[in-house]
Amino acid sequence: MVCVSRLFQRIVFVVAAGVFAALGLGFALGQVGFFGVHAGGQDGAYQQMHVYAEVLKRIQSDYVTTPNLNDVTNGALHGLLESLDPDSSYLTATEYKIYKDRPVTGVAQVGITVSKRFGYATVVSVAPGSAADKEHLEDGDVIESIGDQSTRELSLAVIRIMLEGKPGTTVTMSVVRPRKADPDKVTLTRTVAAEPALGEQQYENSTILYLKPGSLSAPRVDAIAAQLKAAPKGEKILLDLRDCTSGDAAEGLRLANFFIQQGTLATLTGQKVPAQTFAADPAKFITSAPMAVLVNRGTYGAAELAADAIEGDHRGDVVGERTFGEGSVQKTLELPDGAALLLTVAKYEGPDGKKIQDEAVTPNVQIDQSEDDAFDITQPKGDEALNKALDLLKAKTS
Repeated sequence: MVCVSRLFQRIVFVVAAGVFAALGLGFALGQVGFFGVHAGGQDGAYQQMHVYAEVLKRIQSDYVTTPNLNDVTNGALHGLLESLDPDSSYLTATEYKIYKDRPVTGVAQVGITVSKRFGYATVVSVAPGSAADKEHLEDGDVIESIGDQSTRELSLAVIRIMLEGKPGTTVTMSVVRPRKADPDKVTLTRTVAAEPALGEQQYENSTILYLKPGSLSAPRVDAIAAQLKAAPKGEKILLDLRDCTSGDAAEGLRLANFFIQQGTLATLTGQKVPAQTFAADPAKFITSAPMAVLVNRGTYGAAELAADAIEGDHRGDVVGERTFGEGSVQKTLELPDGAALLLTVAKYEGPDGKKIQDEAVTPNVQIDQSEDDAFDITQPKGDEALNKALDLLKAKTS
């Protein structure tokens, strides 16, 4: 009986969340014109407002207890924004203050990049040698809760803040791993991690230059440019973007430009954002040497832009697994009560017109990289994707 009651309570609160989202945010945005859009232009969405009002009335009058309207409203707004995409978030006034005041440098991390999938925080990639790596977290693991808070009830922006902190402090999370029935309780110590080193290796008697950026910061992309300029004529390039999650979109496109002399690298489109086309700059082009790119589920953001541009231009083979799917731009919109929306306002499209956020990057040579394969650049034997890319490059003429 208790289980039924709890289930009913959750169902009613979900309905209440939808009601408050439609009435509260719908009225504020549509009637007041917060985004410059009025109710009449919403294709009949507001015609059902009386239905929502009736449902709310029934909840208020007949529900077993009086709901906490503040909690329900916050939950409604959180759910409304997250229903758009994982990166769109509603922050309460308290959360937004923490978000604005958070330090941008010297912050300690636990070594994971997270996004949201199916409502819960999901590990995108794990930094080698980090606290998360030592506890054997892997991409695809689901973070069910942080402390005593379910990640389903938290926005992505808040989750990322909760994982940060002062060096030496700890964070406890409940992690659901593939093929395990029960979640694991994991406690990780936050540390300030340096940017991973640029991985370099020579294969096939120095005829193939292997580069693994680790991240796509401006200094790292500069370092890659220097390596490419110093490479002997005829040396082929293998660019490993697996588990590359950090970096600015502009750096991802600059990296792709090193290999592409002309043509479209990407476009950026949005309802209220003027369309932008990012074309290759011949002055930034470095090499026409045969090349291949390695990607996996941990290839994210700027690295996806680079891989997609190279694949879309048919500049080289993209080998590995389908990437994560992150390619959007957010805008912060402050609300009158001190809260804020982090709203996705534009998405990147590859040269083929597909939105990376929606469809990710699918390699033209797909390899299902098992979790047991090690990405050790000095031991390629067990790395099927790496071996395949090397074989493809060996078959190409300079």
